[in-house]
Amino acid sequence: MSTPTGRGASLATRLTRVGVADVPRAERLLADAALTDVDPGVADHVVGDLSEVGDPDEALLAVAKIAGAVQRDPELSHLLRELLAEPGPGRTRLLAVTGASLAIGNTLAAHPGNLRVVADPASGIGVPCRDVRAELLRAVDADPDADVPVAGLAGVAGVDAMRCAYRTRLLRIAATDLTADDPLSRLPGVGAALADLAAAALEAALAVARADLEDEGRGVRLAVIGMGKAGGRELNYVSDVDVVYVAEPVAGTDEDEAMVAGARLAAGLARACSAPAGEPALWPVDAALRPEGKDGPLVRTLASHRAYYERWARTWEFQALLKARPLAGDHELGLAYVETVNPLVWSAVQRENFVEDSQAMRRRVEAHVPRAEADRQLKLGVGGLRDVEFTVQLLQLVHGRADDSIRSPSTLTALAALAAGGYVGRQHAAQLAVCYRWMRMMEHRIQLHRLQRTHLVPTAEADLRRLSRTMGMRVEGPAGLLERWRTTRRDVRRLHEELFYRPLLPATARLSTAEASLAPEAARARLAAIGYRDPAGAVRHIAALADGVSRRAAIQRQLLPVMLGWFADGADPDGGLLAFRRLSDQLGTTHWYLKLLRDSGTAAQRLAQVLSTSRYAADALRRSPESVTWLDDDAELAPRSAERLAAEADAVLRRADEAVPAVTALRALRRRELARTAVADVLGVTTGVRAAQSLTITADAVLAGTLRVALTDVRTTMGLEADPTRVLVVAMGRLGGREMSYSSDADVLFVHDPLPGADGKIAQDFAVAVASRVRQLLGSMGPEPTLSVDADLRPEGRNGPLARSFDAYVEYYQRWSSPWESQALLRARPVAGDTGLGERFIELIAPLRYPPGGLDPATVREVRRIKARVEAERLPRGVDPLRHVKLGRGGISDVEWTAQLLQLQHAHEVPALRTTSTLDALDAARDAELLDDADTTVLREAWELASRVRDANVLWTGRAEGAHADVLPHDRTALAGVAHVLGGSAGSGAMLEETYLRTARRARMVVERVFYG
Repeated sequence: MSTPTGRGASLATRLTRVGVADVPRAERLLADAALTDVDPGVADHVVGDLSEVGDPDEALLAVAKIAGAVQRDPELSHLLRELLAEPGPGRTRLLAVTGASLAIGNTLAAHPGNLRVVADPASGIGVPCRDVRAELLRAVDADPDADVPVAGLAGVAGVDAMRCAYRTRLLRIAATDLTADDPLSRLPGVGAALADLAAAALEAALAVARADLEDEGRGVRLAVIGMGKAGGRELNYVSDVDVVYVAEPVAGTDEDEAMVAGARLAAGLARACSAPAGEPALWPVDAALRPEGKDGPLVRTLASHRAYYERWARTWEFQALLKARPLAGDHELGLAYVETVNPLVWSAVQRENFVEDSQAMRRRVEAHVPRAEADRQLKLGVGGLRDVEFTVQLLQLVHGRADDSIRSPSTLTALAALAAGGYVGRQHAAQLAVCYRWMRMMEHRIQLHRLQRTHLVPTAEADLRRLSRTMGMRVEGPAGLLERWRTTRRDVRRLHEELFYRPLLPATARLSTAEASLAPEAARARLAAIGYRDPAGAVRHIAALADGVSRRAAIQRQLLPVMLGWFADGADPDGGLLAFRRLSDQLGTTHWYLKLLRDSGTAAQRLAQVLSTSRYAADALRRSPESVTWLDDDAELAPRSAERLAAEADAVLRRADEAVPAVTALRALRRRELARTAVADVLGVTTGVRAAQSLTITADAVLAGTLRVALTDVRTTMGLEADPTRVLVVAMGRLGGREMSYSSDADVLFVHDPLPGADGKIAQDFAVAVASRVRQLLGSMGPEPTLSVDADLRPEGRNGPLARSFDAYVEYYQRWSSPWESQALLRARPVAGDTGLGERFIELIAPLRYPPGGLDPATVREVRRIKARVEAERLPRGVDPLRHVKLGRGGISDVEWTAQLLQLQHAHEVPALRTTSTLDALDAARDAELLDDADTTVLREAWELASRVRDANVLWTGRAEGAHADVLPHDRTALAGVAHVLGGSAGSGAMLEETYLRTARRARMVVERVFYG
């Protein structure tokens, strides 16, 4: 239908509006005598429709040439007049093909009889391949129904006839393609039609080749096997047609003679398609994918093919065979070839380094793209068609041995099957499919112009303009086209890297077929062999996860064969699988959980490691299921800063109206951070001192927030309008030293300072009530983990008031303070409450913990006596002193008391010793030459190892409470589990035991010398 171009506008203006570049030439063409003789009103008839074609200038030139070619043929002249003068699909097809393809325009001018094809509304897509085969065989005067068709037209005559028939059918396909309302959806049909046409051309060429031989090749059965895009029925307009030839002698013919005849037929077929003749060549017939490539014989017997693929073929050859399909020649022999190689294709994944070799091959292809072409390569470049094809083929080869539903040779069909089977996310598959279709359409449009094989995006403005218009981007123009091309490449590359380099792929490839299929008997045998204690129970868990037809079960069937091995790499594979089942039951219906495990580069393997290594972390993940997403990103596993947690706590409290829900939310925040730290600890992302600091920062934030809640709650309960006193929470012990473990209590002191004019008794009652409320809110049973707040280090211990005024502290420390209290105050650190009061308290205790002049000999003896008493009395009865990591010889207490004695003796003159951190104190003592380098190293190693063993006990058992955390296990299983948490491999329990005992023994020697003198 004509497009209005302006009532009364001049011809030049109308031509400009529809996109004609050379208006004077267009005016001359429209006034051409031959054209006006055919259609006197041609300008009025066609100019409007030119707005929809790729290149209006080329369309007009082609129409003028065709008009000249039909001058002496009344029938064709009349037909052309009808096409031009009458609005409708015929004119649309004529202008579409001539405006998109200079080559097709020239072909129409050379063979104007093809105007009948343009006028015929029959589709060129969806035609049965047998009909296309018959059409081309009849063109060379061969019988389509013959068992072995032989052309009646031999030599150049047969070749030209075949090529003319090919281009006639190609014209019909192009006309259907270029006038489709939705060309992207039609693209698979176009590729299939082109592949069927290529197969028909090969059949006709083979018939011509037979006619050129004296015996017509009767002694050999020859099958032409399509590879690549021809085999996958997704061919381009102009592409090498990749083939492999298989031949067998006819009964009574010598095999060598048959192979010679087969080679002559194959060579004749290739010449018919690509050698010079009267009509232009079609495309090269490329047999380089045959065994041994160009160095191998052109044709081989079926047995020879089998022998080669079984013994010598390389990884890429099996990838190529994935698309193998009989195209021409002896169909039964072609099917026999496919049936022979198919089992080899789908078992090739078990070859050593199959996945890695495929990935390396893709990188080599990229590396060989010339730098000048890198940004223009549609096929081989980064984000190009090969990225999609390699991705789909690798996923097919890895998973296809156990799932024949994904074995299609067609890229788009296979991609849809992969999505349906859960191997690729639906969204990823849909996006990849759209990108692939768009790039293939772009490739088609580029090749159509001159019917030349190219995969380069043009750079000339005129070419880009024509391309954008044939791609349906007339409004966006060349700039919009290039932007869409860049965006498509980025999307394809991102998806390619996510899917093609999945760690699950090489792991899956290394499994046997039985292992990959999860067959119960094979699974039970495998589980027993790799270390599961209860294989039968594990099989039940597998069945619960993977049985059924749901997408969830399908993805589990992909994950489990590999994850079972990863669980076995942990200390407790049975526990890991059970934890995975529980987590999957909880999260399996969410949209992201299984998708993350399938698509992430690290999440699945990390999850298996965590679940089979740490019961504590497994429980933490189950209680904080959103934390599974952290496994994909180290940044998410990194400790949160104090400022960030304080801001989160503040946001919680500003929204809260009641005390218990508010603190429950704060405890949930701590639960989340415990999970983060535990998972990071097991994975080796955040360990040791950094993990302790993370645990401390979280406790700080929760204490500060809970104090705010308690102040408001008590004030309301007591009916007060304002706080009668300032309240301070002072961190002590491991909390004060920022050295908390998973089993640590929060040791604190509660200090208050009545406001001027406040009643002292009310202030004291208020402070005690606040302290009690803090302990109650954090220590009461509930849905979130407790934090035990321990105030036993206060003056007079449990016999003293829970909270004291600042003045009472002043009086107590001046009159009653003992050496152990000075030692305990070395770790005092204000953690919550009134900042000014905190500064005053630090000033108050400075002389006690950093006594001027150091310690006198009597106090040093007292400190040593207390330490000896602790060793003798506090060590649990029956526990080997060598294995108690806290109070035992060379354990945590030994190192801390040694550091603290040096602080008490020398901090008055060495400012760096004024720290609450044990390790910082040791380093300061070394720098001040109070310890030599060797002794410092020994003490640091002992403290760090003992602290990590203590944490590992909790992580392994899942129990944060109890004396077990402080003892290096005797039990071999528990010892192996603790060693695994610490990063040891299987069987490393004995090594851990030996390392710990040796490290503690060396540390005790230093303690004996430095602490006890």
